[in-house]
Amino acid sequence: MMSIAARIRELRQKSGESLQQLAESVGASKAHLSDLERGAATNPTIELLRALAAHYNVSIAALIGEEPAPAIPVVNDQVNAWIKQIRKEQAAGLDLETAAQEARLTFEGLMGPLDAQQIANWNAARDEIARTLQQKIEFLGTYSIRKPRRPEWYAGPKETDANWPRLRAYLLERKKWSQNTVDSIDSTSSEVVGLLENPAQSEFRGRGMVVGYVQSGKTANMTALIAKAIDAGYKFVIVLTGLTNSLRKQTQVRLVSDLRDRNRHSWFLHTNEDADFRTPPNAWFTVMDEVQLAVVKKNVSPLEHLLETIRKTPPALRERMPVLLIDDECDQAGVNASGSQYNMTTINGLIRRILALLPRVQYVGYTATPFANVLINPEKPAGGLDDLYPEDFITPLPRPEGYFGTETLFGRDPIDADAEKPDETGLDMIREVPAEEMAQVRPPSAREKDLFDPSIPPSLGDALRYFLLATACRYARGARNQHSSMLIHTTVYKRPHEKMAFKVEAWLREVGSALASGDTEVLDGLRSLWEAESAKVDPAQFGNKRHEFDEVEPHLRDVINDLEVIVENSDSDTRLDFSGKGKKYIVVGGSVLARGLTIEGLIVSYFVRTSSQYDTLLQMGRWFGYRIGYEDLPRIWMTKELQDAFHDLATVEAEIRADMEEYRRRDVTPADFAVRIRQIPGMTITAAKKMIAAESCDISFSGEHLQTIRFHVGKEDVGRLASNWNAGATLVDAAATVSAVEPRTDGPTGRLFRRVPLDAVMAFLKGYKASDRDLFSQELLDYIRSEADRADTPFRFWNVGVIEPGSGSCSAEPLGGLGKVRMVNRARLKESRADGAADIKALMSRRDVLLDVSCTAASDDWKALKAARQSEIGDKVPLLLLYAIDANSKPRDEQSTIRVPLQAPMDVLGVGIVFPDRGVRTSYVRVQLSPDDAEGESLSAELPAEGTGGDQ
Repeated sequence: MMSIAARIRELRQKSGESLQQLAESVGASKAHLSDLERGAATNPTIELLRALAAHYNVSIAALIGEEPAPAIPVVNDQVNAWIKQIRKEQAAGLDLETAAQEARLTFEGLMGPLDAQQIANWNAARDEIARTLQQKIEFLGTYSIRKPRRPEWYAGPKETDANWPRLRAYLLERKKWSQNTVDSIDSTSSEVVGLLENPAQSEFRGRGMVVGYVQSGKTANMTALIAKAIDAGYKFVIVLTGLTNSLRKQTQVRLVSDLRDRNRHSWFLHTNEDADFRTPPNAWFTVMDEVQLAVVKKNVSPLEHLLETIRKTPPALRERMPVLLIDDECDQAGVNASGSQYNMTTINGLIRRILALLPRVQYVGYTATPFANVLINPEKPAGGLDDLYPEDFITPLPRPEGYFGTETLFGRDPIDADAEKPDETGLDMIREVPAEEMAQVRPPSAREKDLFDPSIPPSLGDALRYFLLATACRYARGARNQHSSMLIHTTVYKRPHEKMAFKVEAWLREVGSALASGDTEVLDGLRSLWEAESAKVDPAQFGNKRHEFDEVEPHLRDVINDLEVIVENSDSDTRLDFSGKGKKYIVVGGSVLARGLTIEGLIVSYFVRTSSQYDTLLQMGRWFGYRIGYEDLPRIWMTKELQDAFHDLATVEAEIRADMEEYRRRDVTPADFAVRIRQIPGMTITAAKKMIAAESCDISFSGEHLQTIRFHVGKEDVGRLASNWNAGATLVDAAATVSAVEPRTDGPTGRLFRRVPLDAVMAFLKGYKASDRDLFSQELLDYIRSEADRADTPFRFWNVGVIEPGSGSCSAEPLGGLGKVRMVNRARLKESRADGAADIKALMSRRDVLLDVSCTAASDDWKALKAARQSEIGDKVPLLLLYAIDANSKPRDEQSTIRVPLQAPMDVLGVGIVFPDRGVRTSYVRVQLSPDDAEGESLSAELPAEGTGGDQ
């Protein structure tokens, strides 16, 4: 006969409800229902029984059974002991039922058969593990790409845990973080903990990676991960930080504040804010009741001390220490950059040797720029140490609420060829530094760095004035006690930093004197600048008040009096210190500011430092992050080339995350992960020596769509435009020789040719001269040819269409035998590219993909539309679309501040291609990665060489 506890549990599990959902439905507490299901509560009220019976549409008699025997009360301490023992058995790879039986057999082998009380405790333990797994397992796999699952071992945090509940309360009550933010950290960190190796195992080595956003608060996720991992059984935490003492100290202070200070007697610290790791007095680690924590800089000396201490620790002690090793900014120094899988860089080799010495270790890398990591060879070289490829899981964190990232500031190209979205356009916060002013702020070469004497050009003057105004606005908003900062990052070389700081201090004194004397010329200039800038980003969209100049001006002198000019590099005596309230800094620095270091309250950045590598450039973006209460105020001054680079990087970042989501959806494992990273002209993905396994990251266009969105439309480009038009006309005529033209009037409108031979399409693609930023490349042609050569002969025939709107003007020139065709309207973006190309943002409309089919899709989701097409057409016939773009295209909204007329010298031919998804049968083509372009300035100009000491 089924007990009421079992009956309620059975009904709830069949309904698919969580305990929380049931509690809300019947008006009971979740804790009471949990006790009821476990048999810990045995006398539910008649009101609760009625509510449960009504909720599940059963009678009370059916709910409680026929006079069930009273349940034996369980003993919680014994239940917890059974839970611990069962989970140890699960760690060996057993499912729950088998693990529970093994735990029982082991006990009975020592103590004899269980009595009724022990059976009740054992059943309660088994039921509790099943309940928590049922309730919590839903978070696993929400975001992550992972290996096929091992037996689930982590059921999420409990209120009785020692670390996470205290950290959670600290974030909510002391740091005043929003409930939504903390809930997001809770769910994502629980997912990552569930993907770690079970610390109860006698031996394990796991490798994973968490991908956040630059300055997005991924340290909060890391801290939550540590708290929960310790609660789950890990006993030793090693955190590898960046290359500098500043970064190591920042991480140490954060972990001590968020973790150790919440539970002071449970932690033992091997490092402190002033001291990196050194060999302990007894020369080895011991097993302790406390959790051990070491925050270690990724520099040779402390890593060698750590390696030697582990080496001297007796193996019997190492076997008793489950270690969580976290590699913060794991794409920096942790990736092998020797150019060979066997000849490791010193730091990479030290990390790998540390891992090899630990029998129970889980490695987790954290990064916001995973370009180098995903290009590591996932295969272990014969006879070599494991590299740090995240073979077990890759977890991309969701974009946090209120985060200012690359898309928000710089916009990006559309990933799904749809109309513009706000995050694709970017906020109007970027200001241009003219190329001719660069010589005033940056030394022309390394040889001249010591003699270079910087000055303050007009653009830097504007940036400084705006910083004073924006900070004064924050004073007017009541935020004088909050941090406010400006970054000046013009060169990696240290000597010019001091000179620039001296010039800025002199400038501030001059402006301060002018304000004190009521200089009308200075005040009028400040007024004009504020009125222009405050009109460009509406503060109301962020819930902020707009302040007029007369409200801001009274605070300007206070701002200047509160300001400090700080030089932050490896030679400077001063250091950023945000431990007090309301610090106001203008920070001049180099590479020490370019990765990891948080500049609190950053409003203005003057940034002309260059890099030819994706990861380096993204990490330099100290302006990414949160700007709560002043979301309308940030501004960035940089060159046009840098603006374009960040716009392109936002697109690359979005594409990588889209790939990750697609791989997660398709259950692709990290070992099979081959992210497509588009090439930006003039840039490399990461340092060339980190790309030694890049040949394994071949690309496929399977299931993709391509479109031309940038066109050179100056008078001097008429020859190229005419050549492209003629190539399209030739394709149309070739198609007409093998296929009758088919008017299309339902859905997308235009004309269609079916089964056009591949040779005609290839001739067109070879003759069409696209912008070098588009994807019509040799790799594309190689992919098409390799697919066509496959045994099932796909891509031998194509459908070719001409998209024509239902009404509108016709082209000036005929498009082959079709004659003059109706044209689409595609205005250009107001901001031109640095290379002069007109950017139309998107050429294709989503439903254009259905031109050659009669079916429809239930939604306008791009994937759904392509799937609908493929369900009718199959996976062998691509679709090539031609678009005649009106030379006189105008913005649909005459009041648009984003778009302007195209003004091309003739009508323009655009091209879109839709490839069917070939699945596992698809071909891959080898991408030839660019050579390692030399940066104008080297990181080594600021940091000591790897393996040396000093303030790094």
